[in-house]
Amino acid sequence: MALTSLPWYCAALVLFYSSPWPQVHTAVAPENEVPLRPTVWIQEGKVTSVNLHKGRTRRLYFTLRKKSPGLSVSVSPCDQAIDWSLAARTLKDKPFKSLQWSSKKSVPEVWWHGPGSEEKLYSFTGITEDTYRGPSYPQASVYILRLRSKLHNTRATVSFHEGLGPSGTFPLLPADPRVHTLGVGMTSVTLSWAPSASITNLHQSQKSYYYCVLVNPEQNFPSLCAAQENKKSEKRQKLDKKQKKKRKVTEWPIVKEPWWQQEDDSYPKDQPSSLADELSDPQCVCRGTESVCTISELLPDTQYYFDVFVMDRLNGTSSAYKGTFARTHEEANPAIGTLKEGELRWVTFKDAGSTSEQFFTFRPRGWQQSGLLTLQSCSEEEKVQVTVSSKSRVLTSQNVGVEVVHIWLHGSSSYLVHLRREGTISKGSTTTDLARPGGLTASVKMQSSSAYHRKGIPSLPSTLQIKSFNRLRSCNSVTLAWMGTEERSLFCVYSRKYFQELNPHRAVTTAVIGGLEPGMAYVFDVYLMRRWGIPIKYASKVVKTRKEC
Repeated sequence: MALTSLPWYCAALVLFYSSPWPQVHTAVAPENEVPLRPTVWIQEGKVTSVNLHKGRTRRLYFTLRKKSPGLSVSVSPCDQAIDWSLAARTLKDKPFKSLQWSSKKSVPEVWWHGPGSEEKLYSFTGITEDTYRGPSYPQASVYILRLRSKLHNTRATVSFHEGLGPSGTFPLLPADPRVHTLGVGMTSVTLSWAPSASITNLHQSQKSYYYCVLVNPEQNFPSLCAAQENKKSEKRQKLDKKQKKKRKVTEWPIVKEPWWQQEDDSYPKDQPSSLADELSDPQCVCRGTESVCTISELLPDTQYYFDVFVMDRLNGTSSAYKGTFARTHEEANPAIGTLKEGELRWVTFKDAGSTSEQFFTFRPRGWQQSGLLTLQSCSEEEKVQVTVSSKSRVLTSQNVGVEVVHIWLHGSSSYLVHLRREGTISKGSTTTDLARPGGLTASVKMQSSSAYHRKGIPSLPSTLQIKSFNRLRSCNSVTLAWMGTEERSLFCVYSRKYFQELNPHRAVTTAVIGGLEPGMAYVFDVYLMRRWGIPIKYASKVVKTRKEC
């Protein structure tokens, strides 16, 4: 009967039993099982980047030349702790003929089925870079490097070197790889570290090594890769936030390749880029070969973490010093005065700097927690700004001039009043320097009161003009008159005089100023004030006494 006339399931059985492939018995321990994937061989002196999937063991293989005295293996985890171990596999006999190379089996997988033994040379668990150095294993047929990340996907770099001396692939760290703090200021920190032997032994004409200093307010990084991944993670988070706003439809990926042939999308496929590319930020300072560095433009009273990396430009590698941290000094707290209820406070700026400032607190009385703040500058040429805040929130900020400023306070148990005087002001083409020795001194009158319904200044009359009478002018006296108010107020003309008139239209008071010299011009100022309020100044009046009487 022809094969083509058989049913399809019979044809399948015939093909199975007539297969020329050798039968392989794969009864091996789970630890010795090798996935059917291309074998990763690492080369001597070359840095290999390895992607590690969570919970899976990656195996890397290498061999040594005959009579090699020793070897060194360096593993640098990226941003997660990993377990790694080095073992030497020895074959006692040649593999069985039935286990020869086939299209399904890799060379190490064939070795697992042959008689042999495995010697564990070294193991390490952690996130820091670590190196094993030791003599070679004469009986070893192949060396196996196993790497595993238990909790997260991550990446590591691996290299090995034949011989007992340094490989030269990674820059050398000193015996004391710590970063030391020389000085801490309010906005700067000075660091120092022991020089790398790779730099001190370098010829002056060669500039393949240099230092990079990284500062951030979050943490120290055990490797350059960890710093790069942190930077990428921040960028991904910002990008995800933007995409979530635009995303409307969920797209599912189409799997075209088996999982063992796919790359991990969590990490880039190329080698790590340079520090300057990934961390192009004011927080990263890549400098020359000096082992002392001052980081400036920091914030006061803030903790920062500092990491130093020695970079190899030729090999594209780096080694990390043990980082440190420091807290910048806080700004000097200004003296804060207390404004008492109804107190008239004269605030004078006498500092010699270009700017000066003063702080005051005020606590209103009563359950309403309300009050009134009244301010007035003593001169038109003075430039003073008042800022009132409560619980670190600015309520108002405005300039204070010769006109009385009223600020209503409401809803808080305490207020912070900040007065700031600027150093120079321009008036026309003339610039007045308030800070120069013997120059103008700015002053402000300020009063705070819980009686917010009652202003701290008296009621104003209909006019603030002062009138003089020519007929009542003599050689040694003049007579002045001005309008008052219905309130009982204090008027000052060289001496105090109380006046009150219930009818504001008849509230006119006069004063005879004697003891003057003949033929002299005098400037007269009248101030209207309450017993506890800020005074109001009338317009100045110039009157000349008679020369002959």
